[in-house]
Amino acid sequence: MSVQTDRLEELGSDLGEAIAATPEYEAFEETKAAVENDDDVQAQIATFQELREQYMQARQTGDASEAALQKVQSAQQELHSMPKMAAYLEAQEELQERLQSINEAISDPLAIDFGGEAGGCCHD
Repeated sequence: MSVQTDRLEELGSDLGEAIAATPEYEAFEETKAAVENDDDVQAQIATFQELREQYMQARQTGDASEAALQKVQSAQQELHSMPKMAAYLEAQEELQERLQSINEAISDPLAIDFGGEAGGCCHD
């Protein structure tokens, strides 16, 4: 590898470490752990996922009903209203906003969307 490539990878690593030290990332990790370690939240997640999966299967067979959709939406609303889950979702949104601004700062001098193009896949 060239010295320039090594330096870019080092800068990338430094950026990753800097992002991990942001209040947004720290809040995201804390709230994620709180959600993962709360049995009530995990039970509600399982309930929501099961209802959603049942609804999706019913849609595929043409048997989905408005009542089933409302049941899924109600379970999601109940899940999102749980304090730990609400805090997690808010922290996730704040982290995404921060990462978007970092992406813009990287993308501006490149004249491309770094986050969107960095995956290496072709875009039409």
